[in-house]
Amino acid sequence: MITVTQAAIRHLQELVSEDPSYSDKGLRIFVEDGGCAGQQYGMQFDYPKADDHRIESNGVSVLIDPKSAAYLHGSTVDFTDGLTGSGFKIDNPNVVRSCGCGSSFEVSGEKR
Repeated sequence: MITVTQAAIRHLQELVSEDPSYSDKGLRIFVEDGGCAGQQYGMQFDYPKADDHRIESNGVSVLIDPKSAAYLHGSTVDFTDGLTGSGFKIDNPNVVRSCGCGSSFEVSGEKR
């Protein structure tokens, strides 16, 4: 499905330790229509749903709904913290084009 790096897991652990209301939730990563290239990523803490793909590691979870899973298959989720900014980064091998600002993308083939 997807790979979640240790850096991303550590950051999720930090977020959960800072806000205990996240302890029963996972980080939901989803793909939605939008942006100039057609699709964009979204992330939010959410409760697991029965049909979610769930990746658990060291007490934290990443949740992906079935529709988004088709777009994210083979992706790596990482967390970077550098001079140019910090945040979660998704390396998605299915992306064939992204917009100039880098916030939206198009995947190979139609996944909808």
